Amino acid sequence: MPKSLAVLERDLREIFSARLQSVVQYATRARRAAADSHGGAHDGHALVHTLAIVDTITAADLRACAGHVIAWHGAGLATPLIVAGHEFARSLDVFPLEFGAIVADHVVVAGRNPFTGLHVDPRDLRRACEVQARSHLLHLREGFLETAGRADALAVLIVDSAPAFAALLESIARLEGAADDAAAVTRHAERTLNVAGGIVSDVVRLAGVTEISSAEAERIFPAYLEAVERLVKFVDGWQAR
Repeated sequence: MPKSLAVLERDLREIFSARLQSVVQYATRARRAAADSHGGAHDGHALVHTLAIVDTITAADLRACAGHVIAWHGAGLATPLIVAGHEFARSLDVFPLEFGAIVADHVVVAGRNPFTGLHVDPRDLRRACEVQARSHLLHLREGFLETAGRADALAVLIVDSAPAFAALLESIARLEGAADDAAAVTRHAERTLNVAGGIVSDVVRLAGVTEISSAEAERIFPAYLEAVERLVKFVDGWQAR
């Protein structure tokens, strides 16, 4: 656990005193995966994400926290999410993907586990996945029109959209209760969608690159678009088993 978390807890304790219920680090699996890809060393640009649960939040609290943000960033910490205790549970139906991911992948740094007994309703998660999938499909269609037929612009569209596509697959894997490492998510999507061989993994791997050739873009896009169309249909008709 990064030493900077102890500093964060100390700072939050000074600001909120007894009102600080818990400090949680989240997205820990993604951070470990990034470390593995760098030979065991954490990427210096990968900030540590945290959530603080407090009794109440005032404007004075926010001003005090704002005074620490530059130091927190310098220590490798993302700006913490600060949420009142009653707000998190009542927001699960509104942010089932975002808050559900925190519940599913976290480490308690200080205080009690704030997520005991909490779970995301599968219906809320399905609805959020559908919004995510339909938005991605609309983005691809609109983006294709805006390329005006230029293959180099299509290459940019595909590369820029690849991280969002990978995130969409992770959301659907969570909906299905499938394993959430990148390789397992990709295999699950390929089995579920029954699309042209390799297209899902082709696009997912682009989440880590900066450019592709025009020829590769023209090869990938039709199958990529079909895969997203199938994702929309799948999520639209999904029912809990």
